[in-house]
Amino acid sequence: MKSVRYGIIGCGMMGQEHLRNIALLADAEVVAIFEPDAEMRSAAQALVPNARMVGSLAEVLASEAVNCLLIASPNHMHLGQLEQIAAQRPLPVLVEKPLFTDAADVARLVTLRAQYSAPIWVAMEYRYMPPVAHLLREAQAATGGIKMLTIREHRFPFLQKVGDWNRFNRNTGGTLVEKCCHFFDLMRLIAGCNPVRVMASGGQTVNHLGEIYDGQASDIWDNAYVIVDFENGLRAMLELCMFAEGSRYQEEISAVGPKGKIECLVPGPGRFWPTHLGPAPTPQVIVSPRNPAGPRVLDVPVDPLLLAAGDHNGSTFYQHSNFAKVVAAGNRPEVGLEDGWWAVAIGKAAQLSAAEGRVIGAQELCALVPDRV
Repeated sequence: MKSVRYGIIGCGMMGQEHLRNIALLADAEVVAIFEPDAEMRSAAQALVPNARMVGSLAEVLASEAVNCLLIASPNHMHLGQLEQIAAQRPLPVLVEKPLFTDAADVARLVTLRAQYSAPIWVAMEYRYMPPVAHLLREAQAATGGIKMLTIREHRFPFLQKVGDWNRFNRNTGGTLVEKCCHFFDLMRLIAGCNPVRVMASGGQTVNHLGEIYDGQASDIWDNAYVIVDFENGLRAMLELCMFAEGSRYQEEISAVGPKGKIECLVPGPGRFWPTHLGPAPTPQVIVSPRNPAGPRVLDVPVDPLLLAAGDHNGSTFYQHSNFAKVVAAGNRPEVGLEDGWWAVAIGKAAQLSAAEGRVIGAQELCALVPDRV
């Protein structure tokens, strides 16, 4: 048997991306899968024909061969499933973002933190996109110390999910949690400290207007601006637009300091690229020093095999490669409970700021993450 043996909880669109990337790892395999939707279950079985399909999370945990877990279920199920695992059989787990969806669940997280005896890795794969990873490595040297950080995402609307669960804030945590906790994680990682102030404006402007599901109107947002101030004085801004299909780059990240600027340009998933625009662009990193030398442009291509395995520029593969070392060698998670917790806390603060038209300060932020985790 291989050293890393996954039990999978949830095999919808993202779960199937995980399956394709796990298949590329030399010493990993999928042993058991729990997926209640018949169509998604059939698609998962086709990808991993040797995996055993089971009828519950409890059955996954009862499989002795399983030595690690992946949670890729709908957002609002993540915390409850972690609690069930903690009670039955704590194993190293890679849990998809977001870690939780409701600010009222903070007390449950405090209990989970005390009870869960195995490593928890929260899936923040944007860290592992090759152009973003390059920016993270070079940013301090290129800028001389980052003072301002901007992340812009211009993309297509939310995709359809099983049972339309992602059309409602009660299930997703809100757009600034569901879609943007990745970006708040990047902000906090780059800052190297915690936020002290969040200000936001957002809403539902173009997409989902008039969408009704079982008599209920969709309430997810499709655009926002968010400003986050950090303890060390770094200012960060997110610009989100989800009615910007056909943008040449889906993500544009720039970091600026007294020495210069570094930015990365990341195209979206290849399967959504408008073919009439010609070939999709190659990811780039651009370094612009504050001297007459001018900018330096570096192409950061992604392995075509990894592009074919998912929609996230190869990051899912690199994330699993590192998670496998947690399982097989006892390494510490690179993205732990604290990181996933803060990413959601910033997103919830941004949702609240935009909804109530006010600044969310340090006291309210700390209430979302008591004891600084």
